[in-house]
Amino acid sequence: MSLWVKICGNTSLEDARLAVDAGADAVGFVLAPSPRQVTVTETAAICAGLPVGIEKIGVFVDAGLDEISAVVRACGLTGVQLHFAAPAGLAAEVRAQLGAGLRILRVVHFEAGTGSNGAVGVAAEIAALANDGALDGVLVDSRTATARGGTGVAFDWAAARDGVFGGRAGVKLIAAGGLTPANVAEAIETLRPWGVDVVSGVEAAPGRKDAAKVQAFVAAARAAARS
Repeated sequence: MSLWVKICGNTSLEDARLAVDAGADAVGFVLAPSPRQVTVTETAAICAGLPVGIEKIGVFVDAGLDEISAVVRACGLTGVQLHFAAPAGLAAEVRAQLGAGLRILRVVHFEAGTGSNGAVGVAAEIAALANDGALDGVLVDSRTATARGGTGVAFDWAAARDGVFGGRAGVKLIAAGGLTPANVAEAIETLRPWGVDVVSGVEAAPGRKDAAKVQAFVAAARAAARS
């Protein structure tokens, strides 16, 4: 299987280049309150130093069309991640304003500790989003009482295997939350996602990447996808 790999939460050009050198498909930038938050100016400077072929995804929380459009244009982003319960129609508005070439992802959260009950809720959300033709994919992330992303906590893969990731033909699902170089192969083998997304699992500290972990994560993910 072909696998899309995104290294998110980049705060410097040096860190973003680690992802490029490791062979990731995309790098992500958190443009919302977070230990990994970057400004528009910082993001634009980093993106300017990256090769054309790498996808540059902006992560937005509680943002509207005008803000998203302005940031995408200022930074040269190639995609956006709507990391919140975006209003119906927002993805279509973003698509209409920024064009068909932009990758638009939407997040759904799998609450930690909810097991099969959580899987039912997530599956219902994804089924509703499957009708949104403006979306390119759905990112399934874990959520805790204190954080909506970058939690370092994995959701229940066993519950999600059949209840969420199984039978979702036509919807590109990306697994996130608690992934590390040590467990990404298991996640891929269990869930068979279209893509994987990692933040804290490849860090030396919040907002600072560990080169060895980035390389090991991408290598492990690619190997699992080939098996």
